[in-house]
Amino acid sequence: MQTIEQIFAAEVEEKKSTFLAYLCPMSDFDALHVKLKSDHPKAAHIVWAKRFFNEFRQIVENNSDDGEPKGTSGPPVLNVMRGVELVNAGLLIVRYFGGIKLGTGGLVRAYGSSAKEVIAAASLIPFVFKEIFTCKTDYPLVPRFEHYSLHHALHVKHREFQSDGVVWEIEMSEEEKAQFLDFALPFERDGFKRLKLDSLDFNR
Repeated sequence: MQTIEQIFAAEVEEKKSTFLAYLCPMSDFDALHVKLKSDHPKAAHIVWAKRFFNEFRQIVENNSDDGEPKGTSGPPVLNVMRGVELVNAGLLIVRYFGGIKLGTGGLVRAYGSSAKEVIAAASLIPFVFKEIFTCKTDYPLVPRFEHYSLHHALHVKHREFQSDGVVWEIEMSEEEKAQFLDFALPFERDGFKRLKLDSLDFNR
């Protein structure tokens, strides 16, 4: 499976219709959808499809034809995403009608081609499940844990500075968590404490 970490765009023209395709992480989908509606008030349609994991690690899929003939736009975009095993991502396509009707077959091809074009322009990365791991350290340990996080390129999502230490929320894969615990557990006597696992992060 593959995913993305930023927004990508591409443009396709078909018989004077313009298709503006945008591929985005799921965390950006809703905001991007709103922005595209605002930026393109004269567009004929804004078609979309998305694939993402729910809390049970099941893939959820959805799509919208946004007024195009049923099945001619959203489903072809979704099928392209399935073909490259793209997850935790959304794909939106803004269409400006050029005055020439494409027909159902032409619409399927145009939307499918637009989806393929933006995916080809994107930097896809392997999808890995990430957990939000929570721990606490006494203040003397903070420099050691900062160095480890930086050296191993861990994503520290949040740090809370309390009177008796620092609470860390760190995004990790299972492999990264095992390596981190190998480093951290020897410091339990010095003020490292493993807290509960808060949640799973599916925004990658």
